[in-house]
Amino acid sequence: MLSLPIITIIFLIVITLGYFRYGAWVAREFNLNPQTQTPAHVHNDGEDYVPTRPFYLFAQHFSAIAAAGPIAGPIVACQKFGWLPSLLWISLGVVFIGAVHDFATLTCSVRHHAHSIADIAREHLGSRAGKAMMLFIWIALIYIIVAFSDITASSFVSAPEELVGMSVDFNPGGAVAWAAIAYLLLSLVLGLVEKFLRPPLWLSTIIFVPLTFFVCWAGTYFSNWFILTHTQWAILITAYCAIASVIPVWALLQPRGYLGGYVLYSVLLLGTIGLFFSGKEIQQPMFVGFKIDDMVGSLFPFLFVTIACGACSGFHGLVCSGTTSKQIDNESHMHPVGYGAMLAEGFVAVIALGIIMTMAPSEVTGLKPGSIYGRGIGEFLTLIIGKDHYAFAITFGAMAFSTFVFDTLDVSTRLGRYLVQELTGLQGKWGSFLGTILTIGPATLILSQTDQGMWVSFWTLFGAANQLLAALSLLIISVWLKQNNKRLFYIFIPMVFVLITTLVALVQLARDYMQKSQGIDLNLMNSFMSIALVALSLYLVVVAGKKAKS
Repeated sequence: MLSLPIITIIFLIVITLGYFRYGAWVAREFNLNPQTQTPAHVHNDGEDYVPTRPFYLFAQHFSAIAAAGPIAGPIVACQKFGWLPSLLWISLGVVFIGAVHDFATLTCSVRHHAHSIADIAREHLGSRAGKAMMLFIWIALIYIIVAFSDITASSFVSAPEELVGMSVDFNPGGAVAWAAIAYLLLSLVLGLVEKFLRPPLWLSTIIFVPLTFFVCWAGTYFSNWFILTHTQWAILITAYCAIASVIPVWALLQPRGYLGGYVLYSVLLLGTIGLFFSGKEIQQPMFVGFKIDDMVGSLFPFLFVTIACGACSGFHGLVCSGTTSKQIDNESHMHPVGYGAMLAEGFVAVIALGIIMTMAPSEVTGLKPGSIYGRGIGEFLTLIIGKDHYAFAITFGAMAFSTFVFDTLDVSTRLGRYLVQELTGLQGKWGSFLGTILTIGPATLILSQTDQGMWVSFWTLFGAANQLLAALSLLIISVWLKQNNKRLFYIFIPMVFVLITTLVALVQLARDYMQKSQGIDLNLMNSFMSIALVALSLYLVVVAGKKAKS
């Protein structure tokens, strides 16, 4: 019988070989040239285009892509399908599809002056196809902002479910909110220090990283400072995103991502310690079955779209071609940042999977994925700080989870701004203002009119749209490689698999949402959205096929 330590060792071997063997082979196919000037140097403007040290950029990129997806997806998939198919898809998907997608999108963007994947589609597929891709991405980004704002706001108002009924001397939701706000202010200070004082990175690290963990702890002492309703928090979060999306990347995005990266690293370390030394046995079933009664389909295609970002994510391509490509200092950095960060996210997914694997099905019935993850990380932390600090440990797990999600929100808004500016051609302050309003406005309207926890109603749709976006990005990259007479099978084969999987899922979801709808409601909107995404993607496939033949 496999144990958690053995499973962890096998996975670490898989991703290590993936990076040094397969990832290195892909890097040779792209013919990375350290002597070529990157867009960060060519277009350096001190705001969006900023050459960035690779270790600093890796942390920022990693924290931007590793949000709720690689945590919630594996936990839900394990409960629905069993841990073995979930583990197999994460392991194989992240090496051969997810990391390749991120690496390829980053490389393609850098070779196209750091343009977005939508603008690259316009260049290689035509103006109409580019606009269709922009519309697809814009819809996906609004879903991301709505879902993650809802999740974050929930963590600010509710105690983790494990602490309900326990006697604690602080407000857990308020502690998370205070820590998150202090974390953002600390990031602003780091940005100013790095910009104007320019200390060695090691000095900034040994000062600001401990302060990041200090504010997590301090949140438990100031937990009653920020007590708001879910709707109030959701609107404030979107307002923050609007502001954060238009200020220079050095002021917030880079330092926040760098500090958030260390929170991620700490959770990876805690997860590794827990998987190896918690002594817990596997209690979840290895395999549940191919057909799931309470879902619209079966293991195919819903295993893949449920795990979502843990193995492959189209959102990563938006980060790669939206913010990260504008900061790459040297082409040789694209392998560790693009391919390596996705492998690290795969490990985040395996830790989340390992947490749910040690809990009995009856133990987690009715618990949200974030609560399950927070409980697991908290229990791992008690291996170090002792069980007497269980309440704080669980709260820290919730803080870590909200940090992952928070780091994605303003990146999504910034990406939406870039898209609108590329589509309209409006640059400068007015273009930034319009792009931000058109992106954050619909998300704010939805959040103000819906109840807490509504993200659950479209998680599968989000996963399908997210992976379909990855397939379309790979489709555009395939056309680019074909037009340049380059080998493309390592891009084309994953594209076909992900495209078929997600189209099947979306068709079934459209039917299911339509059957559940009762007039004009969220189910009806999700049904129409599924149909629209299928239509847009089929149009892009047809156009790409014609361009590839010409």
